Amino acid sequence: MNFSIQKEESYTSIKVLNEKLDSLLAPGFKSELVVIVENGEKNILVDLSSCHSCDSSGMSVLSFGNRLCNGANGKFVLYGLSKQIKEMMDLIGFDSLLSVTHTKAEAKKLFL
Repeated sequence: MNFSIQKEESYTSIKVLNEKLDSLLAPGFKSELVVIVENGEKNILVDLSSCHSCDSSGMSVLSFGNRLCNGANGKFVLYGLSKQIKEMMDLIGFDSLLSVTHTKAEAKKLFL
């Protein structure tokens, strides 16, 4: 399994279990996001602490998740980014589009 998904009180938590969020993993991740939002959840918390790299397909699916949650009047929050993923997000300007925190505790506060 590539993801661990857990429903919490005010959000659904997804932990990416692979080291790479790439073109092999992105379609499955996108499908999971669609199912979660179609089931009525509007807030998603993504744990990338086990993921060390992300290609353009991975970045695309993160952007897609953000749009899904925004469209449902919810929030899409990332935490646990590796230095490499953080630098890539900064480089392409995703740092201003996506909500990113350092820890799960910080991320959870955004759903209150």
